Amino acid sequence: MGEILIPFGGAVNKLTIEDLSVKGKRVFLRVDFNVPLKNGVVKDDTRIRAALPTITYLQKHGAKIILVSHLGRPDGQRAEEYSLRPVAAVLESLLGQPVSFSPDLLGPVAETAINCLKEGHCLLMENIRFYPEETENDAQFSRELASLADLYVMDAFGTCHRAHASTYGVAKHFKNAACGYLMQKELEYLGSLLTNPKRPFVTITGGAKVSDKVELLSNMLDIADHILIGGAMAYSFLKVLEVKVGNSRIEADKLDLVQQILDKAKRLGKGLHLPVDHVVATEFNENSAPKAVEGDIPEGYMGLDIGPKTAAKYSQLIGQAQSLFWNGPMGVFEWPNFKTGTMTVAQAVANNPGITVIGGGDSVTAINMAGLADKISHISTGGGASLEFMQGNPMPGVEALAERN
Repeated sequence: MGEILIPFGGAVNKLTIEDLSVKGKRVFLRVDFNVPLKNGVVKDDTRIRAALPTITYLQKHGAKIILVSHLGRPDGQRAEEYSLRPVAAVLESLLGQPVSFSPDLLGPVAETAINCLKEGHCLLMENIRFYPEETENDAQFSRELASLADLYVMDAFGTCHRAHASTYGVAKHFKNAACGYLMQKELEYLGSLLTNPKRPFVTITGGAKVSDKVELLSNMLDIADHILIGGAMAYSFLKVLEVKVGNSRIEADKLDLVQQILDKAKRLGKGLHLPVDHVVATEFNENSAPKAVEGDIPEGYMGLDIGPKTAAKYSQLIGQAQSLFWNGPMGVFEWPNFKTGTMTVAQAVANNPGITVIGGGDSVTAINMAGLADKISHISTGGGASLEFMQGNPMPGVEALAERN
């Protein structure tokens, strides 16, 4: 747990769509249209909108755009509830022009649809996870997909930590595999935090399990100046420090990992901050009566949020940050009685004039709940991918892209 882990060895300098000559070319554009569907209706078009800058650039410059995405986990089987057909209608309305749809990815139907593509127009292919070869990163499948297009653009950051055919295997068949605008923005913001953050650099880490965040905490100890810990994971740390945590959730089998993190923080002289007070209740229930306590948590009570003193202390440290990364809530913010800590942190992050980056589904939900999303420098579209990236883990979908120089 000693070396700083940075994906692909340093600053991100990948080829972008603006480095390509796309006019008249068939562009295989890997997007992330993994949107929530209910009864064949798209319930949230955020991910579709996120791809629009790349799509409209390719349209404007005369590309023939082949859109490829997954949706859900159909496990290599065709399933109507996972069809991307409803997405085509939403994309049509957003672009203000027709979007063709191919029920097949390969074969005569797909080839005919691609051959009919005009410059500046889009063709959405059916869910690539209807094919088991996708998640297997099958070599022959990748070659066949690559034969559909002249150029490859990756704009699905949320999937780039997986070595699948459409995110990795296909890209290997193109000399100038490039990233789209969304992918470029993710790499620039997250990459800058890992390689050259403005200081002080503060990381806020929360959520339920220490085991989910051990690698992140270890890597951030090497890079960040302060780490603020909240959520249920904080109680495992307090337990190791012999603070009484009552009935709070702890991971008894992970306390040795917690000790390693505490030892590393002490060795490096880094600020690893834990709650000094808590909002507690007698049971894990939305309607439980909240009670604020300092120091030890009494028997029969469990911590469900950071307390007001901790929230104030964290807000002060957040206010001093020049760079900031937030992953994980401070408590059970979905319940009104236990949301104050997370909402206070959200407000402090929104008020920070420096570089603020949020990664992780719950943190994104919290900032949206607070109505402060427009105050954040960058909100990552890939919760799992952003966590993998900040942990310094390999990112196959990025490694497959060509270097700019």
